[in-house]
Amino acid sequence: MILHPPYAAAGEAAALLRSRGYAVLSPAGVATLAGCELAQLAQLAPSWDDLPPDIYLKDGGRYRRRRHSCFVAEADGLRQVPHRAHWQPVEYNALHGGMQRWFEPMRPEVVATPAWQGLLAGLGRVCSQAKGGQPWSVEAHQFRIDTTDGIGRPTPEGAHRDGVDVVAVFLVAREGVKGGETRVFEADGPAGQRFTLTEPWCLLLLDDERVVHETTPIQPTAPGGHRDTLVLTYRAGGFQDEAAAGA
Repeated sequence: MILHPPYAAAGEAAALLRSRGYAVLSPAGVATLAGCELAQLAQLAPSWDDLPPDIYLKDGGRYRRRRHSCFVAEADGLRQVPHRAHWQPVEYNALHGGMQRWFEPMRPEVVATPAWQGLLAGLGRVCSQAKGGQPWSVEAHQFRIDTTDGIGRPTPEGAHRDGVDVVAVFLVAREGVKGGETRVFEADGPAGQRFTLTEPWCLLLLDDERVVHETTPIQPTAPGGHRDTLVLTYRAGGFQDEAAAGA
């Protein structure tokens, strides 16, 4: 049985982050947040067909493809920064933390679209409403989890935090799979919520300081089954990197 997510209005996102640590928006709510038409967001989806394999999976799997780029969202706009490695401390990612992972960057034609610019800027405004206005260091991850090995693991590290301020998880596509249930838990308590994201461009928004999250494995129901997501992380005070962690 699929449990449907508890959608909220786009205007409620910041207040829900403050009050309970997460919010879920419908595709229409995401389009409102981004200041564009839903059809403009849908035009980004074909770029998920061109993701290189993730060569860093320590479990030996072949089920993940991804691209990664970084930006800074400020009150006066969004700018892309020079390509950089993705790095997390082991405290937040026991499986892949402590290593520099260089992924191929996002395609320039995707980053240049008004829908992409509006999406990242709109989320930056929500972060500032929830946590105070400031520049936000944004890491963007395009993921495809497929069923090449018979099973795909959206979060091979298990229930986790990302070591940032806010995490945004968008479902982009879900085709020929079962499973993939999203679970959100209080970081310091017993309360939790579970549901399945099924609609393209719906959004799970998380206060990473207050909650942990995971997504259960997927299995194929048809050849070529896969689950595509966009994960955006917003962090105050700069990007996570090995040099800063060792300072």
